[in-house]
Amino acid sequence: MLPTDDLAQSSRPLCVDLDGTLLRGDMLHESLLRLISINPLYIFLLPFWLFGGKARFKREISSRVNIDPASLIYDDRVIELLKKTNARPRVLCSATDEKFTHSIAEFLMLFDEVASSNGRINLAGRAKAKYLVDRFGERGFDYMGNAPIDLAVWERAAGAWVVNGDKSLASKASAVTNVRGVLPKTTAAGIKTWIKAIRVHQWLKNLLIFLPVLASHRLFEPHAVAVSLLAFLSFGLCASGVYVLNDLLDLESDRKHPRKRLRAFAAGVLPINQGLLAAPTLTLAGFALAWIIGPSFFMVILGYYALTLAYSLRLKRVVMVDVILLAALYTIRIIAGTVAISAPLSFWLLAFSMFVFLSLAMLKRYTELDAMLSSGKRAASGRGYKVEDLALIQSLGASSGYIAVLVLALYINSPESLLLYSHPKVLWLVCPVLLYWMSRVWIIAHRGGMDDDPVVFAAKDNVSRIVIAVCGVLAVAAL
Repeated sequence: MLPTDDLAQSSRPLCVDLDGTLLRGDMLHESLLRLISINPLYIFLLPFWLFGGKARFKREISSRVNIDPASLIYDDRVIELLKKTNARPRVLCSATDEKFTHSIAEFLMLFDEVASSNGRINLAGRAKAKYLVDRFGERGFDYMGNAPIDLAVWERAAGAWVVNGDKSLASKASAVTNVRGVLPKTTAAGIKTWIKAIRVHQWLKNLLIFLPVLASHRLFEPHAVAVSLLAFLSFGLCASGVYVLNDLLDLESDRKHPRKRLRAFAAGVLPINQGLLAAPTLTLAGFALAWIIGPSFFMVILGYYALTLAYSLRLKRVVMVDVILLAALYTIRIIAGTVAISAPLSFWLLAFSMFVFLSLAMLKRYTELDAMLSSGKRAASGRGYKVEDLALIQSLGASSGYIAVLVLALYINSPESLLLYSHPKVLWLVCPVLLYWMSRVWIIAHRGGMDDDPVVFAAKDNVSRIVIAVCGVLAVAAL
């Protein structure tokens, strides 16, 4: 606990660090991700900027990026303590570029003075200590920080407040100055948080990889099933890497969303730097498994990753292109399953999947817009849609679902169906079942009861499970 009485009564300036102290994140990470989301090609300029020093590096980024201070995640404990210290000078002192620090200070209205990096000087460590000593004198200020680099400042400060540091840091700080209080690091995120962050529940979508095994009646071939299982795991790891990257690039828009703001990275539960490590690790693990399956499958998953990356960086903001691409990503899973078991591609299966998943992609956008409308907003943050588009999206989405059922009906009477099924007419019963399910999910969405992701909704919905079971029984009966 922090001794708030001493904190408030002292007349010495209280200097507060930003990254990891006042903020639960790091402004360099936040701004860098924002820069890449604006234009991925900036990645190639980063080494040249860094060659000019950290201060210039931060200035080059900040000059191209705007971040809403209201969207950042602050440490409520530090905010509360600062509100109790209005009788003493309070200084925001950070290595973050001055564009961001001044913006944050104006938003919070808790600081009397701001000191930060300015494009020439990187105000961190000993540079920060020198600035504060020149400004307030040796031992003429207290400093609130969170990292080992702050020891250089605490050596010359009258008092130290250790925020979000471990016991070792507090012990080192006490060896160089008077530690007046400690705000311990919040409980580290556990395995459940990471499972949710990498969207293991979204691996349900990868069950589409097994569809070619079922459609070609090779479910009892051990090799085909084993390869499909490996392909399922490969896609899962690769997709999780993309999900993490997408969350990192969508931080600002997610924090404005009524439900997505609770995601681990958007809420500050998981640090951004860990996400930056997890995203490529998961993706490379998926690629390694894909290469084991074979070069053809590797090329498919590489194409999947390229499309998902394009979606995350740019195409999700393009009206209609985003939903068509989402439908294509579902269909690619079926293509991947087909390539993995070296089976011929089925025109009927691909056509059916494209239309049904286009309907579900539309349903996803419809649900997001409906939530925006309920919260009083007129447009989806980070998307190209407006609430005025709701009726059109509903019409297009429902039509796509019905067309998918029409494709299935045409397939039932095709030569391909006659070769695979002894009683193909039994499959006609699948059509009204799917028409019922498709109509039902759109009605639920219209009434505001749909989950953000219709696939996740279907996995949790008992009626949807019954529909899947009935379709499975009918398919077996048609054999």
